[in-house]
Amino acid sequence: LDSMFFHVYSYPIYWTMMVVLVGVMFIGTEVNGARSWIKIGSVALQPTELAKFATALALARCMSAYNFTVNSLPGLMRVAMFILLPMGIIVLQNDTGSALVYCAFMMMLYREGLPGWIYWVAAGLIAMFLCSFLVNDLALLVILAVVCTAAQAWRNRNLRSSTVYLAIVALLTMAIYFGANIGMGKPMTVYVAMIAAAALSLVAVVIYAYRRRLRNILYYVLIFWGMFLFSRGVDYAFDNFLQTHQQKRILDLLGLEQDLRGWGYNVNQSKITIGSGGWLGKGFLGGTQTKFNFVPEQSTDFIFCTVGEEWGFVGCMVVAGLFLVLILRIMRMGERQKEPFGRIYCYSVASIFMAHVVINIGMTIGLLPVVGIPLPFFSYGGSSLISFTILLFTAIKLDSRVTESRTVGE
Repeated sequence: LDSMFFHVYSYPIYWTMMVVLVGVMFIGTEVNGARSWIKIGSVALQPTELAKFATALALARCMSAYNFTVNSLPGLMRVAMFILLPMGIIVLQNDTGSALVYCAFMMMLYREGLPGWIYWVAAGLIAMFLCSFLVNDLALLVILAVVCTAAQAWRNRNLRSSTVYLAIVALLTMAIYFGANIGMGKPMTVYVAMIAAAALSLVAVVIYAYRRRLRNILYYVLIFWGMFLFSRGVDYAFDNFLQTHQQKRILDLLGLEQDLRGWGYNVNQSKITIGSGGWLGKGFLGGTQTKFNFVPEQSTDFIFCTVGEEWGFVGCMVVAGLFLVLILRIMRMGERQKEPFGRIYCYSVASIFMAHVVINIGMTIGLLPVVGIPLPFFSYGGSSLISFTILLFTAIKLDSRVTESRTVGE
């Protein structure tokens, strides 16, 4: 195929895949709780894997358009639509793990100039997600107050305004804390008094900020409230939206619950298997844990255990190093593209590969929750192999156009 084919037909490919993803919810076959497979005779195809290729093409076509800028709201909304649409459909198929891979496009967007504050917000939300499980309400509010105050002081270099802000946030903290515990026997008069004090203090800080031209203090007040409300929303979503096995995996990962014969069995056996390999491993086909099937899904999601047991720490580092070289090579291919379409597509491919490698290896060694993410070119499965092959060799085809032009020039 000519390299221009991918540019011209990127949108038709994307929308065709969206139609297929929607159709899977009605005619698909359920495997391991996820309705994301289409069976045609003895052949099973997972369109979710091919949708990554379609999304990468659509993003490259959208962001390479004339006068497009990712810093503008219309441009950001278009990019978000192309990413969130397949994510939402895949979540409805009950395949949350595959949907998480689409978050990897944030790396490509960073290369294309997405504002850095968005990544700080994302990091803050991840921190709040963890804190909502690991610390109590009062400690969480104090942490938020200290962090917001320190950030405001660092930005303005004004210790006095920071001290005033800290006092205001402390009062708001106490008001929220008493309000959260009012149903646990706290006096109503104390709660009303704290709310009144917080309201008066908030009015005072607003007047102070406008008089001193320190209006960004108000932004940090909003950040404080937003982060706290997000942490409360995490608790609600955890209890009402996540399935039992997803809840157990998160709690097991954070060390809040341990069930080595139930939800934690896979990860525990995975860590035992990798650790038993030592430095150099037990040799090819010499692994006992994998040979006697102690590790579930050892040919697909947990195939990295086989590498760790048979080839040890050295073998694991060689495999991880090869993946790193591959990802850096794809990024280099993107940098030497003469057109934005090729660069954006190559960075999208690098982002997808990086997400799969990090998540798959991370879950086998117990650093990330267990999700159904294959290891590229290692895990057994025709759909993932076809998807990764198309992703990689389309990038090579786009790069060949650059190489041919250089050859002609010389």
